[in-house]
Amino acid sequence: MSFLDTRHKKKSFTLTTLLLSGLLLLLFYIGLTYLDPPIENGIAVNFGTMDFGSGEVQPKEKIKSEPREVVSEPVKQVEPVQPQESVAEEAPVEKVLTSNDEESIKIKQQQEAKRKADEAAEKAKAEAERIAKEKRDAEEKQRQEQEAKKKNIDALIGGIGKSDGTATGSEGDDNKPGDKGNPDGDPYATTYYGAPGAGNGTGGGYGLNGRSLQSKDVVQQNCNEEGRVVVRIVVDRNGRVIDAQPGVKGTTNNAQCLLDPAKKTALTYRWNLDSNAPAQQIGFVVINFKLGQ
Repeated sequence: MSFLDTRHKKKSFTLTTLLLSGLLLLLFYIGLTYLDPPIENGIAVNFGTMDFGSGEVQPKEKIKSEPREVVSEPVKQVEPVQPQESVAEEAPVEKVLTSNDEESIKIKQQQEAKRKADEAAEKAKAEAERIAKEKRDAEEKQRQEQEAKKKNIDALIGGIGKSDGTATGSEGDDNKPGDKGNPDGDPYATTYYGAPGAGNGTGGGYGLNGRSLQSKDVVQQNCNEEGRVVVRIVVDRNGRVIDAQPGVKGTTNNAQCLLDPAKKTALTYRWNLDSNAPAQQIGFVVINFKLGQ
């Protein structure tokens, strides 16, 4: 045989045959067993096709249903219906408007139109009064703000004092003769304000009680703003400004591009030397900025 041409194939065939034979014998004695069917358990139920019945004879097929007793119902007597007489419906009567009805309708329409006109007039009047009141309130508020601003400026400046004494002399930064200041003040105490300066560029007013201004320079703004900047200054006995704080009470524009040149301008102010003055005298400088300058 061609498939058993070598010694190894013959050896493999013999070994395979022996193994299969042993396996068949093993299955014959061990694996080919069977069990008897188990004993049936339970309760036998009688054959039937209905839920009820009587007797001892078992029908082989379905039986007819149990006959029912028919009970005849009494016949109801029907009363004869008498024909109803048809009543002819009355035709609707058209209502005719009289002259009185027309007049009453016209009067009602006129009254309604008058009522609507009165309501419109009242609404227009109320609206006009509301607008007028708002206008008056706005004007009053503006007036009060202006008065409050004026009082603040007057309080900051110190007002105008009058004197009825007998001493002679004149002191102040105005063009009128007199002694400017507060009768209860100190010659070297809190300052007074002069009128804002005029001219091109920034103008300024100053106040340093008991001292006279010797020189000053003007530092121009680098923006197009307008307003007043009040600078609080501290002056030594030599008349130099050793400290300046712009934007204090009385300032109308707190733009930074105005505060910086206002401070620089205040630092250029020079007052007269006074050995009797306080070591540090407080005063104020008012710088007015104009648009385009």
